[in-house]
Amino acid sequence: MYSANEKRYENAVYNRCGASGLKLPAVSLGLWHNFGDTARYDNMKALCFTAFDNGITHFDLANNYGPEAGSAEKNFGKIMREELRSYRDELIISTKAGYTMWDGPYGDWGSRKYLLSSLDQSLRRMGLDYVDIFYHHRPDPETPLEETMGALASAVNSGKALYVGLSNYDGERLKKAAEILKELHCPFIINQNRYSIFDRTIEHNGLKETAAELKKGIIAFSPLAQGMLTDRYLKGIPEDSRIKTDGRFLTSSAVTEERLAQVKALSKIAESRGQTLAEMALAWVLKDGAVTSVLIGASKPSQILDNIRAVNNTSFTREELDEIDKYSI
Repeated sequence: MYSANEKRYENAVYNRCGASGLKLPAVSLGLWHNFGDTARYDNMKALCFTAFDNGITHFDLANNYGPEAGSAEKNFGKIMREELRSYRDELIISTKAGYTMWDGPYGDWGSRKYLLSSLDQSLRRMGLDYVDIFYHHRPDPETPLEETMGALASAVNSGKALYVGLSNYDGERLKKAAEILKELHCPFIINQNRYSIFDRTIEHNGLKETAAELKKGIIAFSPLAQGMLTDRYLKGIPEDSRIKTDGRFLTSSAVTEERLAQVKALSKIAESRGQTLAEMALAWVLKDGAVTSVLIGASKPSQILDNIRAVNNTSFTREELDEIDKYSI
């Protein structure tokens, strides 16, 4: 049973999401892994309790998170119903639609039919009246952008979402989408994209620059590069690692000798800063204020406690940044 920690906000850091009124914790909990039907329910609860006890108010989901698709929302909904219902107004809960969710022509991409049907399904699975943020999960090359953005606006107008976001967009498409959403008076506040020391795509495709220009927030997923930017792989591949137990998103072929050498060099830089490699990797994403929050995944409560220490030191010298660049790009 959840027991409230009245000091949960004491040391937490919250950043304003672009020019909106919403603040997000600098570290948010992603339910991409470890909340599906293959995970232990008692551990899911422990992860949520540890996060909330330490000021992590934002829980990020999507319709297809699992495995099976939908099971992360279902399991989180059970935790909400049994443990956290009375704290709903202290929580930011987000979900997304855009990847394949059900068979047939209406269960994928960015049509109005799919997005609004999916949101209804997500709310039923979680037992919620609304989500705080509803994202389009990936750009749809065939559906008109006006239709997809109109569906997001309808989600807000219906009271089923408070804000909307875009995920995996680049700078050019972001700018076009933002123009449409502005005309629709839709509260678009945030972009969710992959960003880490090892993946700087948003620096090259215009997303980071455009988000700053438009005063929109960014929340970074995979800031630890699927665990590569931690100490877990310094001595090889552990038996309980995601590579061994899952293998969907990080494979053994990614753990090359060259990559391990980079990880070891980065770990030494982190040590010189008084941080673990994971702490430094998260701090690096937050270093310039362009990123509102970093999304962490965790399999143990202790990992959450370790990761939130990153906010204690997000400043880097020019020499440190140059040294990090040397072993990452």
